[in-house]
Amino acid sequence: MLLLSKKDDGKVECLLCPHFCKLAEGKAGICGARRRNGEIIELVTYGVISGYALDPVEKKPLYHFFPGTNILSLGSYGCNMRCDFCQNYNISQRSSADFSIKTEPDRIVKDALSALNNIGIAFTYNEPVIWFEFIRDVALKAKKKGLRIVMVSNGFVNRDPLAEIISFTDAFNIDLKAFNNDFYKNLVGAELEPVKNALRQISVSGKHLEVTTLVIPGQNDDEKEMEYESEWIAGELGRDTPLHLSRYFPMFKREDPATPKDTIKRLAETATKHLNYVYSGNIESENGQNTRCPKCGKIVTKRSGYNINIQNLDKKGNCTGCGTSIYRNFTSFSSSIQN
Repeated sequence: MLLLSKKDDGKVECLLCPHFCKLAEGKAGICGARRRNGEIIELVTYGVISGYALDPVEKKPLYHFFPGTNILSLGSYGCNMRCDFCQNYNISQRSSADFSIKTEPDRIVKDALSALNNIGIAFTYNEPVIWFEFIRDVALKAKKKGLRIVMVSNGFVNRDPLAEIISFTDAFNIDLKAFNNDFYKNLVGAELEPVKNALRQISVSGKHLEVTTLVIPGQNDDEKEMEYESEWIAGELGRDTPLHLSRYFPMFKREDPATPKDTIKRLAETATKHLNYVYSGNIESENGQNTRCPKCGKIVTKRSGYNINIQNLDKKGNCTGCGTSIYRNFTSFSSSIQN
């Protein structure tokens, strides 16, 4: 896929995300990872890693995608947003220039195949979209071995590159940072509408999708806004789309106090009016992480941190009380992975 176009003024325009950065020779885009080199835009972070760990899949967070399993997770440096509250700013807002830890696609696939109770590979920690060429190379090799691919992204990506990403990705968690464009412009340096378009595109594709909103006091914690957000998710993506409401803690440039626990609970109650699965993140809650059957109310998964207790489900992920399908991605995966 050609991710650039040449402009009349001699600059080269990056077509990966809605910023459409126009680059002079040697200049990098907003993300810091993509730089003009002659007539091309090169990925300067190809193979450069900032994090590499075997995580519970629930940590992404993905609660409805092979619950109770692990996933090999990795990330690099840079981001195409400038969130002043970024919880991973030490990697997302830093250049890779001073770091030399690199790896190759074959090594990642080998590690994923040998990892305990592992279903695949997750691109996370920083923004994976800007790592496009590398994640594509890893994913295509991994898919041949039966591994599953997960993307944890801000969703700020153009339609054509997203279509290719969707072609090799099995599950997404997209950060819907707020449901008002002023928040995106003032706190994030981006726009809301492209993220909504990306969410629609992923949903229509049939790939697994979950959504996360980090709740910041005084910025996106209004009940009416959450009403609009959850209504939109239900109408455009489906009532069964899991929504994770995560508690903010002071980080990077923002010093506001941490989100009150009661705020998360209140907004979760609002969202539950429209959505079947709403979860509370970064908060101790007796019920906020549990999954209940939306039809009969049986608890089908109890969560305490990353300890998972699956109950009242048959082998296909259906509620044993009423037969409602809870998890589409639940059946055994071990037979599909080729060592």
